[in-house]
Amino acid sequence: MMKKKRLSASKASLVLFLCQMISALDVPLDSKLLEELSQPPTITQQSPKDYIVDPRENIVIQCEAKGKPPPSFSWTRNGTHFDIDKDAQVTMKPNSGTLVINIMNGGKAEAYEGIYQCTARNERGAAISNNIVIRPSRSPLWTKEKLEPHQVREGDSLVLHCRPPVGLPPPIIFWMDNAFQRLPQSERVSQGLNGDLYFSNVQPEDTREDYICYARFNHTQTIQQKQPISVKVFSTKPVTEKQPILLTPTGSTSTKVELRGSVLLLECIAAGLPTPGIHWIKEGGELPANRTFFENFKKTLKIIDVSEADSGNYKCIARNILGSAYHVISVTVKAAPYWITAPRNLVLSPGEDGTLICRANGNPKPNISWLANGVPIAIAPEDPSRKVDGDTIIFSHVQERSSAVYQCNASNEYGYLLANAFVNVLAEPPRILTPANKLYQVIADSPALLDCAYFGSPKPEIEWFKGVKGSILRGNEYVFHDNGTLEIPVAQKDSTGTYTCVARNELGKIQNEVQLEVKDPTMIIKQPEYKVIQRYGQVSFECIIKHDSTLLATVTWLKDNDELPDDERFLVGKDNLTIMNVTDKDDGTYTCIVNTTLDSVSASAVLTVVAAPPTPAIIYARPNPPFDLELTGQLERSVELSWIPGDENNSPITSFVIEYEDGLHEPGVWHYQTEVPGTQTTVQLKLSPYVNYSFRVIAVNEIGRSQPSEPSEQYLTKSANPDENPSNVQGIGSEPDNLVITWEPLKGFQSNGPGLQYKVSWRQKDVDDEWTSVIVANVSKYIVSGTPTFVPYEIKVQALNDLGYAPEPSEVIGHSGEDLPMVAPGNVQVHVINSTLAKVHWDPVPLKTVRGHLQGYKVYYWKVQSLSRRSRRHVEKKILTFRGNKTFGMLPGLEPYSSYKLNVRVVNGKGEGPASPDKVFKTPEGVPSSPSFLKITNPTLDSLTLEWGSPTHPNGVLTSYVLKFQPINNTHELGPLVEIRIPANESSLILKNLNYSTRYKFYFNAQTSVGSGSQITEEAVTIMDEAGILRPAVGAGKVQPLYPRIRNVTTAAAETYANISWEYEGPDHANFYVEYGVAGTMASRQVDIATQGWFIGLMCAVALLILILLIVCFIRRNKGGKYPVKEKEDAHADPEIQPMKEDDGTFGEYSDAEDHKPLKKGSRTPSDRTVKKEDSDDSLVDYGEGVNGQFNEDGSFIGQYSGKKEKEPAEGNESSEAPSPVNAMNSFV
Repeated sequence: MMKKKRLSASKASLVLFLCQMISALDVPLDSKLLEELSQPPTITQQSPKDYIVDPRENIVIQCEAKGKPPPSFSWTRNGTHFDIDKDAQVTMKPNSGTLVINIMNGGKAEAYEGIYQCTARNERGAAISNNIVIRPSRSPLWTKEKLEPHQVREGDSLVLHCRPPVGLPPPIIFWMDNAFQRLPQSERVSQGLNGDLYFSNVQPEDTREDYICYARFNHTQTIQQKQPISVKVFSTKPVTEKQPILLTPTGSTSTKVELRGSVLLLECIAAGLPTPGIHWIKEGGELPANRTFFENFKKTLKIIDVSEADSGNYKCIARNILGSAYHVISVTVKAAPYWITAPRNLVLSPGEDGTLICRANGNPKPNISWLANGVPIAIAPEDPSRKVDGDTIIFSHVQERSSAVYQCNASNEYGYLLANAFVNVLAEPPRILTPANKLYQVIADSPALLDCAYFGSPKPEIEWFKGVKGSILRGNEYVFHDNGTLEIPVAQKDSTGTYTCVARNELGKIQNEVQLEVKDPTMIIKQPEYKVIQRYGQVSFECIIKHDSTLLATVTWLKDNDELPDDERFLVGKDNLTIMNVTDKDDGTYTCIVNTTLDSVSASAVLTVVAAPPTPAIIYARPNPPFDLELTGQLERSVELSWIPGDENNSPITSFVIEYEDGLHEPGVWHYQTEVPGTQTTVQLKLSPYVNYSFRVIAVNEIGRSQPSEPSEQYLTKSANPDENPSNVQGIGSEPDNLVITWEPLKGFQSNGPGLQYKVSWRQKDVDDEWTSVIVANVSKYIVSGTPTFVPYEIKVQALNDLGYAPEPSEVIGHSGEDLPMVAPGNVQVHVINSTLAKVHWDPVPLKTVRGHLQGYKVYYWKVQSLSRRSRRHVEKKILTFRGNKTFGMLPGLEPYSSYKLNVRVVNGKGEGPASPDKVFKTPEGVPSSPSFLKITNPTLDSLTLEWGSPTHPNGVLTSYVLKFQPINNTHELGPLVEIRIPANESSLILKNLNYSTRYKFYFNAQTSVGSGSQITEEAVTIMDEAGILRPAVGAGKVQPLYPRIRNVTTAAAETYANISWEYEGPDHANFYVEYGVAGTMASRQVDIATQGWFIGLMCAVALLILILLIVCFIRRNKGGKYPVKEKEDAHADPEIQPMKEDDGTFGEYSDAEDHKPLKKGSRTPSDRTVKKEDSDDSLVDYGEGVNGQFNEDGSFIGQYSGKKEKEPAEGNESSEAPSPVNAMNSFV
């Protein structure tokens, strides 16, 4: 009879090929086979599901696949076909599905946001990628806000809010000062998870004006800063101590939901004086070992790789000498789908059967859906060989046309899994992939593995022959592996020869020959010996070897497992090592290693160097094994063992270890029995019935354990009744009409005798019935058929053997199988609480109709239509599960002013029962959402045009719109508020009689009968008075404009300057003057002072004074050399930080940091007809709407102030000695 077993990985030197019913596609085939075999597509590389891209770089969406013939690729975007040929910015890499979207040459990343999916297709099927969500990263500016200084009493708590802009991905938050030094943190002062800076109690040293919050956006490599926050601490003596209170989280309880496998972060920050300490516990359990960490001075509890077992209540306790405070966080761990069994590729022959299994778990339990070639299987082309059964597809009698790629999708509310698995039906004659006449060489008495890698469909049968005309190999001296390999467990010299492998199936036959040579083993026939040598003497170690004459042997010497020292005193001969003029450092272990291409042997010896005259060294070694073992006093359950100790070799024996062998049940396996002190040479041993005992003894000293002694004589104990019964007895039905009884069987020596069996007994509980019993063989399961559905049973399992029964077993309670519930809940009532919440009631079903363990009730509810729009949409049913025997539940998240339906079903372990009749209910009106947009156009001197869109969610019948507006002066103070009510059917409004050149803030919202909705705000500015146009008299007709004419005057105001532009028509060489006034004051047309005599005289005096000052400065500069600041500029001439002059591009002098000059009335504009800020201090807060700035990673400034596309060059006044923000940032982030 031929033996077959699977080849272990440690012995296999060949490639495993596709020769079983279920095979992985990526099994490596040789290139010739790959060229000939058809294969459906397989996705090999794809971009992540959530793909955040840099909006400044090209977008690369990966999709690579393999198959035969090579697959073609197509894409969908947002569920529809994406025609890349129609978009010049999009290209697909050759022989690939990878898309490249060209952003760097004019494309915009925002235009390509969406959900992308790749399909790879050939004649054998189609594989699809995951849904790849493309989103460009965002690093928005900080919103404009006015920060008031914080004045705090010493000992009080304080929270400095960061409130960073919402970026994608979220930014990293840190606090620094003006010198770009990280603010020190401690148990008293620390940063929260939300980025806020918390002070448990403030101290005088906390007073400073430069608390600055920074947000680092890693994806775009930018850092933004908030406006500095000022804190002033004033002292009151004495300082009052305070007991702890929690700053965050607030209240006594809160909840948190985390996903399985992610990191759970819980935070508690407390106020108090002295500073409270934080302690964490888990109510009703322990914090998980090896996964729990404390951060931020124990204020943050971090648990990595969370699982459902980590759900529960976590309590943080803040304590100081005055008392304590606590907060309980209820943690619920949910789970996105994860694989239990992912579908695997199938390679079948025509007419064969197979299955695809897709099993996943999650919380809530994921839904399983199947697709065929990317199409839902319900609408895919019919295949008579295919049958879908839930999470399994069963294939019967497949044909070549059955080849396809199937997709399994497992999804719940927290994510999804998508797996491709193909079914490839092949009809191929046998092929042998092992090279012909391959030579195998092995050492005698070792295993020989002869490869016969093959492929064929149907799977070929493999036979081996020795010699050209030899008979088929059979017998126990050969092992035939499933992959075709022939194993000769103990190869001998006469095993040398030619071996022939034959592979055949119904489509053909092929054979291949390989050669085997068996070599003599390598041996060290004279090993190096232990040497004691006098210092400065000479020593030699011998290493004489014998090896197969056809193999080349090399000899290597090592000292202490390392190379020999590079010293001419070490002489390596053909079969020895000689050391001349021995020193103390030559002391050690010397090893001779002999290597051939097939084997390796080694031998070692110790060299001890001693002073003259040499004295014999004391040798400490392991003890010799005990001997002369003797059994006496044999009884049914005990025996006495005695022995004589061996030589202890200069180290006292500390103990003896006794082991036993059961020659009846486990021959050749030795088990630990007991251990006795080293002074004891006899021991009384307890025995079990029906065991054939042999004993051996091992001596132990400080050096180690001896070799085991020779085994004692055997002693077979008598049989007896079993002492114990099986454990873990259970009764659970697998079908509605059966009861499956299982148990853990007894181990071999627990049987106490031959003929081990089990008596299985059962009877229905609470019914006057007799026990039913059967006796079964040594198994672990028995199925009782024909039982009523879901009734309790009393069960017991008793062991017995040929000598009798074990003691009476204890009874356990089990249940027969469950069936689906029979009836639906009745009297379903709905009470609408408000526009988004309803309460549903139902009567419980009778427990007898549940027919299983009652798990709870499920409420299915869905929106039928919106009462305001009267339009139907896709029905999305929602499900709420209420555990246990509950008769009511709350339905949250409803949409106002809508019609809903619901039904209720009871749930047991088998599934859901029938649904109750659909119940219709309606939600009342609510307040609307904000208008979809508000646009302000057509600014004139005294009017603005407002346009708006109706709310996306009216949540009822709109009754009107409310517009409120008020002017804003240049100090950001708000004027009186005006309110206008507008009919609901209007979508635009022209506001007249406004002040010219005035900024207005508008607040706009919609109303229903319930109330006002969220408001939307906008700001706009009326244009300035036009120069050169006469004001018409009251009641006069239209006045024609006079030349020259100025029109389309526009303004963009910042905090300390304004940008004014206009269009000019008229003769050349005109002078322009700009007049302006403070908003909120009465403005009037000014007299052109440039033509007044007193003004001309004043300007001449000023010009003369400036000329005198310039002459004095020029003389002092020539005499005194450079100014100190200029010297610093020369020493640190970094173009990144040197400001540029506007006129000639040269580096300018540094100006005083306080030199901020406002616009001057009557000042001339440059030739481009824009008014610029004359001086700038280049501080961070002068950019980005005047309150924030933005840096690149290299420290260069990239912020842009609001209202301009490009920053105009300006003179700078930064100090050349200012610390680099880049170095400071990178040292902390």
